[in-house]
Amino acid sequence: MNRFDLVVIGGGAAGFYGAIQAAEMRPGLRILILEKTNKVLSKVRVSGGGRCNVTHHCFKPIELSHHYPRGEKQLQSIFKTYHAAHVVDWFSSKGVELKVEEDGRMFPVTDSSETIIDCFITAAHNHKIKINVSEAVIALSHDDSGFTIETASRQSYRARHVLIALGGSPKADAYEIIASLGHNVVPSIPSLFTFNDSEKSFQDLMGISVPDAEVKIVGSKFVQRGPLLITHWGLSGPAVIKLSAWAATYLHEKKYEFSVLVSWVGPIKEDDLRAQLQSYQKNHGKQRVVGNPLFKLPSRLWEKLCSRSGVEEARIWAELPLKNINRLLENLMRCDFSIKGKTTFKDEFVTCGGVDLSEIDCKTMESKKIPRLHFAGEVLNVDGETGGFNFQNAWSTAFIAARSITGVQSEHT
Repeated sequence: MNRFDLVVIGGGAAGFYGAIQAAEMRPGLRILILEKTNKVLSKVRVSGGGRCNVTHHCFKPIELSHHYPRGEKQLQSIFKTYHAAHVVDWFSSKGVELKVEEDGRMFPVTDSSETIIDCFITAAHNHKIKINVSEAVIALSHDDSGFTIETASRQSYRARHVLIALGGSPKADAYEIIASLGHNVVPSIPSLFTFNDSEKSFQDLMGISVPDAEVKIVGSKFVQRGPLLITHWGLSGPAVIKLSAWAATYLHEKKYEFSVLVSWVGPIKEDDLRAQLQSYQKNHGKQRVVGNPLFKLPSRLWEKLCSRSGVEEARIWAELPLKNINRLLENLMRCDFSIKGKTTFKDEFVTCGGVDLSEIDCKTMESKKIPRLHFAGEVLNVDGETGGFNFQNAWSTAFIAARSITGVQSEHT
């Protein structure tokens, strides 16, 4: 039987990072990564459109934790030990420099996820970490001396420590080995997704975006602001995707049938917007309404909102009835959409759900039920907003797990 000091189940971001960190903290460890598919680091490869959104330029632990709908409280202490700045420094030490984009997302300067993958593969090779692909774990048992791991290819392994980094999955059977050990697994549901407009009323404007919109889910407390993109199926962009994360459980319960109100002009008070429209009417009375977009809105979007407000093509501001101004105000700040269904990001699929955090010691990422069994990444009931936050959870929890597994106190505090 093959024996290892550490077997990592899952060849994704958290699995590789945990294995490499353990190897760096205690050189000479016998480490094995088991990946059920025939490729490792698949989500890393497709992240950020193939550029890999490694992390977010948010170096304050408490502020960073606020970007996680689930796991925020636990991540506060984890990030105090290991956060985004540490990740940037680690990649830099490997010759991989990261850059910051305007919205705070961080990518390799090469704009290629292959840079990150090559970094991991090289580090694993240098530390003699064994990587077995197409080896799905079908059974995991434990005794006083460690663990026995059985795979679908009829291989058996013994390990003193196990790190489970399976990632997120919409399929319940993906977590069978975890449940078999007595751990509670919160059912997985989609976390980051776009909204499908049942009426397709803005379909002709696909590709148009506004930089600062506000999106509210009717009948709930959920609201987000940010860039908004009109697609052929409905609404997307950071504002919508962020909203989907925070409202994931609520929308799942609604079976993804709900209404949203969009303010194309951001979070503005109704009296202020009305005053601006009346001022424009007074000072630009001879201008055509439809042909002169306000609030820096794209012309085609402005025309659509005017049409929905009953504003005739040739109408000038001085002749615009109050009822049309009222309707235009409504469409500007409370444009309603009837949503039925969602669209997820396939290979970049992110879930909420996973191993119940109450059963994990977040100072070590070790199971409270089974000694020397650790967890990291999306397999936990932790998920973040779009923008590099889910990878940051993977890096931080994997680091904490590796530190516990090796018994090495790092310089990061």
